[in-house]
Parts: sequence; C-alpha cells; structure tokens
Amino acid sequence: MPTRPRVLLADNHPGVVKALEAMLSLECDVVEVVADGGAVTEAAARLHPVVTVVDLHLPNVSGLDVCRRIVQANARAKVILITVMDDEWIRTEALAAGASGFFTKGMAGSELIEAIRRVWAEGPARSSSRGRRIVPR
Repeated sequence: MPTRPRVLLADNHPGVVKALEAMLSLECDVVEVVADGGAVTEAAARLHPVVTVVDLHLPNVSGLDVCRRIVQANARAKVILITVMDDEWIRTEALAAGASGFFTKGMAGSELIEAIRRVWAEGPARSSSRGRRIVPR
C-alpha cells in the first residue's frame, strides 16, 4: 500500500489549482491536474487515484456529472466535490451523485487533507460542520 494517497485534481481556475496542488502535495501525491470536465473520467480510469477532487463548475461536463460517471465506472471510487457555493441543494445533489465529500473552496484547507486521509484509510466518513461534508455512500 502506498504511504501517501494518490489524488487526481480537477479544477479549471489556475489560481485555485496552484493553491490546492501546493497544499495537497504536502501530504498527497497529486497524480494529475485536469481542467476540463470531459477529461476527468478518463484520467480517473487511467490513474486509479485514491480520491478525485473535482470542482463543481468545470467546462464541458459539470462536476456533478463527472462524479456520477466516475462512481458509475467504479463503485469503489471516491470523489470529493469542491465549490465556492455553500448551498443545501448542491450538497444534496453531491450526495445523490455519489460524492464521498463536499467542501466549499474557502474551507478546503487542512480539512480537505484530513478528509482525503479518512477516505483513504477508512472509506467515507461524516462531518456535520457547515460548509463541508464528508459523508458515507
């Protein structure tokens, strides 16, 4: 078993990608960064990451649809959705799409790394803090 979780990062905002990649690289192996929703499913199938971190608003295919496709292709896949909006409807849709977690980008710091660690070590976990959800599937 690898000593660090392998993470696929999907976001099309260069500043966010740079910040997330720098932060995640401290404790995870970021195996690839993808900026287009259409390419995420293929990258996940090719790279077999422990977790795929996906922005809700990607070009060409939405983060929700990306999540659905990844989970449909591999029921054991773990997807954490990130977005700037903290909305109950979006959280509900993320869960329905099969997401293992949901974070607002403003909260996606050390808590995101902890969520990746938990999903990697134990499978999905749960948190009730506002703005983030790590949930069982």
